[in-house]
Amino acid sequence: MPMPERCSRFAEYRDKVLELFACKGFGQVGMRELATCLGLAPGSLYHHYPSKQHLLLDLIEEFYEELLATLGRVEQQAPAKRDKLHALIRAHLNLHQEMPWHFRLAERDSGCLNEEQQERVRQLREQYERKLLLMLGARSRFSEHGLQAAGHAIANLLNSAPGWLAQHSLDERERVELLESLVSGAIERLLRPSVPRAAA
Repeated sequence: MPMPERCSRFAEYRDKVLELFACKGFGQVGMRELATCLGLAPGSLYHHYPSKQHLLLDLIEEFYEELLATLGRVEQQAPAKRDKLHALIRAHLNLHQEMPWHFRLAERDSGCLNEEQQERVRQLREQYERKLLLMLGARSRFSEHGLQAAGHAIANLLNSAPGWLAQHSLDERERVELLESLVSGAIERLLRPSVPRAAA
């Protein structure tokens, strides 16, 4: 849903709702607790929102809109392919620091949406994954379905990598350098054109 259509009360309390869903899990947040978080009487919540799922969808849409905007910024700033890959990795690491709750919700709670809402999330995710492949200059080494799977795998790598080293006490420079090396190596290998094998 476009930003202007988002409920002003939701915008005002968005961070509280986001943290509540992300910390407790969408399914564990009751309507009474949600109403309290939004500063509403429990009985009046439905006058403002059709369902709890509408709030969750709004947060997940916001996440994918920001991912797409991030790709747009990277595309403008980094013309060379290798520079673009490193800029994409760094942008995802930065975004993960700025929006950690969104990443958690999108990964864990999308399945709590109804079918129509899940279809909307699938469309946004696929748009993001196609854009990633275009930016990285993926060649048709794979079938069309293979390329879609590659885009999905790359998106998952970029979005999950920040959590890989969470338990390790590394300084920021070393953490970013290690993650960049791991992710760029995997993506470059995935997108490398296949070399025909020599006949035995």
